[in-house]
Amino acid sequence: MNHNASLAAPPRRTRGIVLLSLAVLGMASAAFVVRGPLMMAAPMCMAGRWHGCFDTFNGVVLVTLVTLPLAALVVWVLARCRRTADGPSAWRTSLAEVGMVHGTVPFLWLTMMPGAGAGTVPERVSLIPLRDLVTMGPLGIVGNLLVFASLGFFAPMRCAALASVPRILALGAGCSTLVETAQYVLRLDRVSSVDDVLVNAAGAALAALASRRWWRPAADAPSDRARPAPAPAG
Repeated sequence: MNHNASLAAPPRRTRGIVLLSLAVLGMASAAFVVRGPLMMAAPMCMAGRWHGCFDTFNGVVLVTLVTLPLAALVVWVLARCRRTADGPSAWRTSLAEVGMVHGTVPFLWLTMMPGAGAGTVPERVSLIPLRDLVTMGPLGIVGNLLVFASLGFFAPMRCAALASVPRILALGAGCSTLVETAQYVLRLDRVSSVDDVLVNAAGAALAALASRRWWRPAADAPSDRARPAPAPAG
């Protein structure tokens, strides 16, 4: 019996519980700080009205927070279904997949919200780096950093091929470029700016660095798993 392994397991489990508790506490604290604006959208969201809920920042954030228990349930179901096939990595894979979707879709929804002049005003493009950065303000910069932060945080945990900061940086830049192009083509009354791409990509890379200790090693990738040796010809 390996006593060292059995002694190392409880500290790891305890550390995971502590980190999860801190994450929940941090999100609860953030929700408490912004409870006033969120509650302004609550009546509209509870009534299922599009205007005032799904077309406002407060409403989208409120819906994202309220659906967190549902996201946790999906993680649990996926992990249970994969437990036999994936073994210890089932929870990490399931959490990464749900985290990428739940943490990225709301921000994409916000970035694709049409402005007041959508469809009527001409398309606007800003291709000079750092020119728009000074006009974003602290909230604008933080918001742009968070757009693909969940993608950058969870993608290396899900896919070993993305377990690299340069690759996550390229992934964030590529996804952001698609968003900016869609804003331009759909004429959403938004400025398609190269600075948005730079800040979005930087946010993905920083989030990837924060999750580096949980990245999926190449040995865990399905393509790298040891295959059974063929039976000798009889």
